[in-house]
Amino acid sequence: MESKIEVLSTVTIQNSPDLYKIVDSLNRTLKREDLMFGLALDKEDQNKAVFTIYRT
Repeated sequence: MESKIEVLSTVTIQNSPDLYKIVDSLNRTLKREDLMFGLALDKEDQNKAVFTIYRT
């Protein structure tokens, strides 16, 4: 069985120490809706974070 992950939206925002808590809460709450959320530091600016929404 092949799993396809589709990027729905990506946004770059100011980094904050608590952003991961929001992403964790979204992942726990909306996994039944086939949604997944990601957070990564911007490769060019460590003060920014890239927030991505995926459909699984």
